Amino acid sequence: MATGSCPFTQDIMNPVIIRPTERRDLDAIGRLAALLVDTHHALDPQRFIAPTPDTPKGYAQYLGSQLRRGDSVLLVAEDEGVVGYAWARMEGMDWMTLRGPAGVLNDIVVDPIARGRGIGHQLLRAIITELTARGAPRVVLSTAARNEAAQRLFLSAGFRPTMLEMTRES
Repeated sequence: MATGSCPFTQDIMNPVIIRPTERRDLDAIGRLAALLVDTHHALDPQRFIAPTPDTPKGYAQYLGSQLRRGDSVLLVAEDEGVVGYAWARMEGMDWMTLRGPAGVLNDIVVDPIARGRGIGHQLLRAIITELTARGAPRVVLSTAARNEAAQRLFLSAGFRPTMLEMTRES
């Protein structure tokens, strides 16, 4: 599915539509991104930043800037409004992480009220499909060590652990 030019994708058993993000989606994405920030902060408040009242707007503005980038992929899951999103970017050789070119999944989140319906799986499949169509030889991601639900999702999609971030406070 080529972002911007693809037909909407929909699972017959699940009426959620996965489609490219439009500017009108940014407020909803900002709200979901703030949930993502809050979830990570709750898992490890020393490692992850805390959400603020400005988090939804700031995150929406940042992701809005990604819409103009040819290397970014930003998809939404829609079901009577935006109930999830995924954001990834094509990246080249990265000497710091000792990684060759890859599609890098930065965010994937589903509204808590819509979870348990396979929407995360649909978003993940769609973003992998798009990154692969753009030539990504691999897709990489990071997930919080304590986020077991996300790890189960990624493992079920064929991802394998390759790195472990460690943090020490000063």
